[in-house]
Amino acid sequence: MSAPQAAAAAGRPGPPDPPRPVDVAAAQRRTLGTLVTTQAFGGIGVSAAVSVNALLAKDVSGSEQLAGLAQTAQTFGAALVTFLIARLMDARGRRIGLATGYAVGGLGAVISTAAGAVRSFPLLLLGATLVGAMAAANQQSRYAATDLAPADRRGRHLSLVVWATTIGSVAGPNLTGPGGALASRLGLPPLAGPYLFTAAGVVLAVTVMLVRLRPDPLLLARAVAAADAPGRDGARTAGPTHTSGWAIVRHDPAVRAGALGMALSYAVMVSVMVMTPIHMDHGHASLEVIGLVISVHILGMYAFAPLVGMAVDRWGCPGVLAAGGLVLLASLVLAGLSPAGASWALGVGLFLLGVGWSMGNVASSTLVTSATTPTTRPLVQGVTDLLTGITAAVGGAVAGFVVGGPGFAALTLFAGLLAFGVVAASVAARRHTVPPGALRDGR
Repeated sequence: MSAPQAAAAAGRPGPPDPPRPVDVAAAQRRTLGTLVTTQAFGGIGVSAAVSVNALLAKDVSGSEQLAGLAQTAQTFGAALVTFLIARLMDARGRRIGLATGYAVGGLGAVISTAAGAVRSFPLLLLGATLVGAMAAANQQSRYAATDLAPADRRGRHLSLVVWATTIGSVAGPNLTGPGGALASRLGLPPLAGPYLFTAAGVVLAVTVMLVRLRPDPLLLARAVAAADAPGRDGARTAGPTHTSGWAIVRHDPAVRAGALGMALSYAVMVSVMVMTPIHMDHGHASLEVIGLVISVHILGMYAFAPLVGMAVDRWGCPGVLAAGGLVLLASLVLAGLSPAGASWALGVGLFLLGVGWSMGNVASSTLVTSATTPTTRPLVQGVTDLLTGITAAVGGAVAGFVVGGPGFAALTLFAGLLAFGVVAASVAARRHTVPPGALRDGR
């Protein structure tokens, strides 16, 4: 008979039963399974919207120069909501923060659909901004995969969640045609149709997130850290303020290099990707062909992420980040030399654009995660993604005016300068990171 049972039999209160140990490995497996599922549903939502953002903005505004502003608004919204989600996750855990981001994105999809129906460009920008919350939740999910991961497998676990986006993201752009047909039946503009699939993806992602993401990986990681080192990491008695994330990004050279590599990789990818449909439209490519090229691009973004994660764990973040910058440069050469419309060079270029971004994203994200602790991690990751989103938003805004003026080839030259910055960030990262296999678990 246990001590609590003996005390109860004697009619007196006894000591409580000791807490049952948590199987961290099992919790991590459940976390990865949940995140993989939500990424698939969220990927449908994000990519369906991205595939027609610029075209719907051009149709509603009547201006190619303003077409890039829709994607800029979505990217800016993702950046802003990323930081708000990070604050919420810091206080309430990953589950509540990520579910909130998906829900706000669903509201944005509804507003974007209405904007297409009433042909209101300001309303479309508002909807696109809120849809960015879904992209923010999808992006932040990759960090949730690392909270309980062993230090030498963070790259693989993070990249597995990034890879899961392939399932929905490749399918999303190919829903452009069916979405247009569905919208026509409902009396909506064909270009507003894909947003209906965006809303459906949100509902499924939120449901799975709320039901399945238990225990919360971030809160469990903090509890484990507090148990391993009481009063040090994981203790919330003197938790970080909202400015500490900014301070760490400013003063930690490893985090700073990771943030720079991530921001520039994303800016290169967004600025070229968002204007590719316009470039193809100049050559009278059909919506189905445009959707196919964007699907190939998104395949490059996510399909090879597990291989990238394995490379990060084996050879280190700086080397993979440098290779990503070189792949981005190669993609820009191919895309910049392609004629308007559909061509193999543009397809291959967009595919490599996705691969280069994947390498930069996984390497930089792993670098930022490895340089922080469970206590500081959400806010630092939020700040990093905020800076990344702002940089990409500026790139998207500039892209619209460049394509509307000098043209698509000039845009690839502009993006090439940013790709050189990715390589420079990898050099800085190499100076301030430890060798592979000895990733830091915080300082």
